[in-house]
Amino acid sequence: MAVIIDGKKLAEKIYAEVALETAKLPRRPCLAAVLVGDDPASHIYVRNKEGDCKKCGIESRRYDLPADTPQERLLALIDELNHDDSVDGILVQLPLPKQIDENAVIQAISPDKDVDAFHPLNVGKMVTGEPVFWPCTPAGIMEMFREYGISLDGKNCVVVGRSNIVGKPMGLLLLRANATVTYCHSHTASLAALTRQADILVVAAGRPGLITGDMIKPGAVVIDVAMNRNPDTGKLTGDVVFDEAEKIASFITPVPGGVGPMTRAMLMKNILHSV
Repeated sequence: MAVIIDGKKLAEKIYAEVALETAKLPRRPCLAAVLVGDDPASHIYVRNKEGDCKKCGIESRRYDLPADTPQERLLALIDELNHDDSVDGILVQLPLPKQIDENAVIQAISPDKDVDAFHPLNVGKMVTGEPVFWPCTPAGIMEMFREYGISLDGKNCVVVGRSNIVGKPMGLLLLRANATVTYCHSHTASLAALTRQADILVVAAGRPGLITGDMIKPGAVVIDVAMNRNPDTGKLTGDVVFDEAEKIASFITPVPGGVGPMTRAMLMKNILHSV
């Protein structure tokens, strides 16, 4: 049976570490969180991040804008926050209403305050190996590997999913750790043949039940990033069939309680480093 990687426990450890560091600073770090519209999930995410900031001694400022906010108004607010020296990190909660171009918003945030690490300049620095914020979910997964003593050097790593938020940066961070990386996606032929070769399998496709036990190499490390809600039960589930994978893998993340808490914890770490 696989060792369960406890993301919630590790996240609490990181919160405590960040709180110790923020206490040494001459002023509290500050996160400006911008929420446009009334999406219930977005409200929950922002509220959770406010709670995380409180744990870590970080000031949290929230800016709520109506769903019909014009793009120009949002960009003006971002510009104001960019020039506010008391604000260290800026987070605009996604998704945004259809009248707003997400790429324009991401590019408007100062790279120095881009604690989500979505700005093209920060992405480029990550590609070339320069010091930079790391996207929170891939960074959290790398922290899991370190905490559990999972070596990446020379390992065959397969990343299922190619999003700008998880899949692409995940592969880049694995490369930096001297792993050999294969990307798989919706157009990949013979997905199972590739996943069976993975020493490290990271799945972020958003397709419940995509990875079954017979698609996993015995002893592999399985990281399930997805958070899918079962329409019948309302419960959260990943892309991996957990009950099958747990019998074959050496380490595995649960859903929930695995990668999710680490994503939030690494945001706190990025805010600390933005000061």
